[in-house]
Amino acid sequence: MPVITYRKALNDALAEELTRDENVVILGEEVAQYNGAYKVTEGLWKRFGDKRVWDTPISEAAFVGLGVGASMMGLRPVVELMFWSFAFVAYDQVVNNAGCIRYMSGGLVNLPMVIRGPANGGTNVGATHSHTPESILAHNPGIKVVCPATAYDAKGLMKTAIRDDDPVFVMENTLLYGETWEVPEEEYLIPLGVADVKREGADVSLIAHGRATITSLKAAELLAQEHNIHAEVVDLRSIRPLDEDAILRSVRKTHRAVLVDENKPFCAVSAQIATIIQQKAFDDLDAPVLRVCSLDAPAIYSPRLEKLQLPTPERVVEKVLSLV
Repeated sequence: MPVITYRKALNDALAEELTRDENVVILGEEVAQYNGAYKVTEGLWKRFGDKRVWDTPISEAAFVGLGVGASMMGLRPVVELMFWSFAFVAYDQVVNNAGCIRYMSGGLVNLPMVIRGPANGGTNVGATHSHTPESILAHNPGIKVVCPATAYDAKGLMKTAIRDDDPVFVMENTLLYGETWEVPEEEYLIPLGVADVKREGADVSLIAHGRATITSLKAAELLAQEHNIHAEVVDLRSIRPLDEDAILRSVRKTHRAVLVDENKPFCAVSAQIATIIQQKAFDDLDAPVLRVCSLDAPAIYSPRLEKLQLPTPERVVEKVLSLV
């Protein structure tokens, strides 16, 4: 099975969907001749041309709105944000339009569009380029939010997102673009709302999404090697829809849960997961549900300090040891 980067897996997904469906188009800043800020759209403009891959002005409100209108007229646009932090500039288009039009039209108008791009911190690009907005976006009904942790998941989830008839926001992690995984050459799709157990275990559940899944896997390895504690790692893959059954199944198996989340702690995705566990699996718990989040401050520009801000395997191990 070929080993490719997360970036290449996304590029392959886009190329396959552009080939499969002539209504799929890509638009955003520098996605055409420049091949995208993070090269996810590399080669697509040259291969599919101006009518399928469009460069836009630097105006997120305008080109996200263009994507909304294009999807209402029958296209399936994939809108690239150079950073998900810039979605706040287009928040009206993202939430009031993309998220509400199906409801406001009484179900008469579908909105098959994808908004994608890099999110999260860790690349030393400062506070205004390092937000983790999945909890803010998932808060809004009518929007689907996915956070792939591996190249395999990135390709399968992206292809499904493009074929979905609702707006799907794909939150890619900048630090994962260059990481490699095995990805099959044959076509496959990953359904939205289905979590994946990335590592089986019996002593504690580490529940995560996006790059926090990779952090959790490293923590699970340390726990096994150094403490003979076998952690199960549940990758949510999709924040909304959310696979509650997978979360509860794991917690009822291990009786302990540590939620690993690159969100800030206040109103984070993990806060929602903790609520679900407390409400539906309280009697199965042998210990309180704990969380490992980013520190509650804007992203720090200093590389050395920003490393301290994000969840690390060592912080996860420390939290698990406090439970057992």
